[in-house]
Amino acid sequence: MPTEHPAADLIVLIGPMGVGKSTVGRLLADRLGVAFVDGDDVVVEREGRPISDIFVDDGEDYFRDVERAVTLELLDSATGVLALGGGAPMQELIGAALAGRPVVFLDVGIADAAARIGFDTSRPLLAVQPRATWIAMMKQRRPTYERLARWQVDTAGRSPEEVVEEILIALSDSAPGGMR
Repeated sequence: MPTEHPAADLIVLIGPMGVGKSTVGRLLADRLGVAFVDGDDVVVEREGRPISDIFVDDGEDYFRDVERAVTLELLDSATGVLALGGGAPMQELIGAALAGRPVVFLDVGIADAAARIGFDTSRPLLAVQPRATWIAMMKQRRPTYERLARWQVDTAGRSPEEVVEEILIALSDSAPGGMR
């Protein structure tokens, strides 16, 4: 088990597209009375364009560079609850920066993910064969999510409020960084 990170006043949510990191993160932050930051929203704000446009105009490598810089900055400066983009934890520097932090892996199956995100074209990595791509991506990413997370919460068939309740119970059982 990693040691406690000094910036333990930040809870980080990780997981695949469609798991509800943003929705759950906002509710969790509200329940804890802390700020919420969505890493993807910060990228969009700084770039002045949607992530799908970044992919089309500049490519995935450029997006990942921006995502890495923003995420590392947020991990150093943000407090409260931080939701990371689904691919962010796959980057080695981000994975290393998550070590010892209170990280929650929100898990979901394909049926729930499809219902939540509809596999629309705003998600560039799912533009071709969205269901097969999502399944393959999750198979590849799951070991990293599980390795980085202190807690894993299954969101399948559950409301965001139910997921938040489970996270709050997990946080209170181990009391990371005095968030509660």
